[in-house]
Amino acid sequence: QEVVSEESEEESNGVNLMEFSDEILLHILSYVPCTDLVLNVRRTCRKLATLCLDKSLTHTVLLHKDYKVNKDKVKQLMRDIGKEIYQLNMAGCYWLPSSTIDHVTRCKNLVKLNLSGCHVTSLRLSKMLSTLQHLRSLAIDVNPGFDASQLSSECKATLSRVSELKQTLYTPSYGVVPCCTSLEKLLLYFEILDRSREGFMLSGQLMVGESNVPHYQNLRIFYARLAPGYVNQEVVRLYLAVLSDRTPENLHAFLISAPGSFAETGATKNLLDSMARNVRLDALQLPKAWINGSGLLQHLKFNNPFYFSFSRCTLSGGHLIQRVINGGKDLKSLTSLNLSGCVHCLAPESLFRKAEDDIDSSILESLVVSCCNLRHLNLSAAHHHSSESIGNHLCQLLSRLKHLLSLALPVCSITDVAASAEKPPTTPNMVPQTFGKKVRIGIPTYPRNLGDQANQKIESSVFWALMGSLRFLETLEIIGSSFSSAMPRNEPAIRNSLPPCVRAQSVGDSEVAAISQLTYLQSLTLAQLPNILTGSGLVNIGLQCQHLRTLSLANLGMIGKVVYMSALMDMLKHCRCLRDLRLEQPYFCAGAQFFQALSHCSSLQRLCIVSRSGTLQSDAVMSFMASCLEVIMCHMFMGEPLTVCKNLQQSIVRSFQAERPALNVVIFPLLHEDLTEVIRDVPMRHLDEITLFKSRVAEEPPNLWW
Repeated sequence: QEVVSEESEEESNGVNLMEFSDEILLHILSYVPCTDLVLNVRRTCRKLATLCLDKSLTHTVLLHKDYKVNKDKVKQLMRDIGKEIYQLNMAGCYWLPSSTIDHVTRCKNLVKLNLSGCHVTSLRLSKMLSTLQHLRSLAIDVNPGFDASQLSSECKATLSRVSELKQTLYTPSYGVVPCCTSLEKLLLYFEILDRSREGFMLSGQLMVGESNVPHYQNLRIFYARLAPGYVNQEVVRLYLAVLSDRTPENLHAFLISAPGSFAETGATKNLLDSMARNVRLDALQLPKAWINGSGLLQHLKFNNPFYFSFSRCTLSGGHLIQRVINGGKDLKSLTSLNLSGCVHCLAPESLFRKAEDDIDSSILESLVVSCCNLRHLNLSAAHHHSSESIGNHLCQLLSRLKHLLSLALPVCSITDVAASAEKPPTTPNMVPQTFGKKVRIGIPTYPRNLGDQANQKIESSVFWALMGSLRFLETLEIIGSSFSSAMPRNEPAIRNSLPPCVRAQSVGDSEVAAISQLTYLQSLTLAQLPNILTGSGLVNIGLQCQHLRTLSLANLGMIGKVVYMSALMDMLKHCRCLRDLRLEQPYFCAGAQFFQALSHCSSLQRLCIVSRSGTLQSDAVMSFMASCLEVIMCHMFMGEPLTVCKNLQQSIVRSFQAERPALNVVIFPLLHEDLTEVIRDVPMRHLDEITLFKSRVAEEPPNLWW
């Protein structure tokens, strides 16, 4: 009766969903997960039954963020529409048992398949690929125990037709690369640990024979990303050895992302020399040791470049302009530029320059004029200090880049020079950035209303103007140039935190409030903002940035106390679309009030808290997990004893695992000696996207994979 009354009410108001055209309904249905369309929505009426099976909805099936999908749903989905699926993305479905992959064999017409992060054995991979004769794009993991000799001839025949391969290596191996004789795009992710679980040192040496040499003759894109560790470096050199013998003529993108020191060898030098002679590139990223002190960039030729990354290189601004931009050459094709950690990239020379010296605004201006279509720009992890020249502030120059979608800046670069000159770096109200004796201070009251703040001083600040000019910015990172996360990758979590830059001392609540102008902001990272006194700007962001999905806050204000807790809780009450929240702050108290405020984030899926000497309330965590039904990841690395952490972790898993198949819970003392062993068991999707802190703007070329 209620349904009938509702329908009659809709008819009387002239609104009936089923009266919309098929085109409009198909557009609406495109926002519904495919599993819901096929297993639920299409059973409601005849019209939806037909529309839900439309080719536009079944051609591409995305399960990589569908945390509610389970083995039975996948089985039913493949049974109902398997033959209609041409692209299937199951990346990061770590919770599905390996037997789930068997059902993919029903998708006879698959052209593109992503199984990164899924459990796939050599035999299962062989059986599945033997039936997928139309496959041209594949993404898989290579885990310990992988044996290429178990691949059947039918499987190898399929692989021989694959032109795009993404392979994540957790063990020294060529994987399926030697079988892919038609490769045009090769993406390699090296996640091999230096030590086994038993503590044995691993070797990166492989048995190299004629039958397992990679085939690169048709290669157009080569990308390799290395996790820390010498084994990863040893293995990638073996992949590069074939390239050094003969460089593919059609190579137009060559990218190697390697942390730390990755020394150049004779083979890699030969490869680079061959590239300089024979190819014209559209995308380039090299380890810093391969660029520093060499004239390589002077000899490389570029066609219509769309991506450059010189992360952590000592490249000077003079070399950047002369060798890359070619003295102001038109580079309208460049859409993504990563200069993270390039401390001298905005200075004419690096030989006699200190990292804290003022930038040369003419270099940045040349960059902005030449690369006017930039959509992604990363200038973090460096001191980019503007001079007092009127109109030449970094923020004023960047405001000309009207197409920017993502931007990463160091905190000291957004300081208004005139304001900081009037205000000494150390004031009576400034909080020391140490763990010493706490000082009782008076906290000035900041207005909560955005309009009142604008009427004070921030409307005239250069950062306020920059935020006002980048109306369509979706991702923003403001990170202290000396910030270092306490969350480790392969090492203990005991690190010495460096003090913030002197120029950054005045950056605080008013600058955070300026960010609230970004109406379409989806991802925000703030780290090491020393002058946060109340966090009032966070409330403005919560009210104005209604599309915010990812929020990462680290070391805001004084270190010994979480001064912005009240404002954070007010902010969270307005973040209805927030899906990922990462908090890193010493002495953080994850108590009942915090989790009650967090419960307003009804879309929240992933939570990570990193806090040295931090505390938590177990009952508050349990209540939060019970009220926020979408949460599938809870990582907390605090100062609580191991027993407390283990008991809480077991309680969460026992209470919610059955109804949340993707649930991943890690609660562990931050300073415990076994933390690195715990970290290695975290699914790569969560580890890479939220648990580990890093700058993600222009980290990879746009649209590198799906």
